[in-house]
Amino acid sequence: MAAWLPALKAILPYVSQVVSVALPVFTKMADKNKVQDVVPNQIQELQTAATHNAESLKVLADQLQKTITSIESGAVKMESELRALKRLSVAAILLSLAAVAASIVSWLH
Repeated sequence: MAAWLPALKAILPYVSQVVSVALPVFTKMADKNKVQDVVPNQIQELQTAATHNAESLKVLADQLQKTITSIESGAVKMESELRALKRLSVAAILLSLAAVAASIVSWLH
């Protein structure tokens, strides 16, 4: 779950832009006789909103791809560091066992 926090933080600034573009404010109809004049305006507004929405989604997808790539590279780096730490701990355990054995041998003589 913690791995998704950076992705979520990267996405949040764009959510408001996507929502504001996805919800177009249509021209209000003042009179039913002017419906034919308003409909083309509403269609144009909807097309513009759809275009902006597609552009915003492309930017959001690019940001998400970069975030996922950085998370994956961080996971690979952490995995290699974990392997190195495991090797170091095994070496420390072996060294401490050798020290204990040497102290027991010196104590018995």
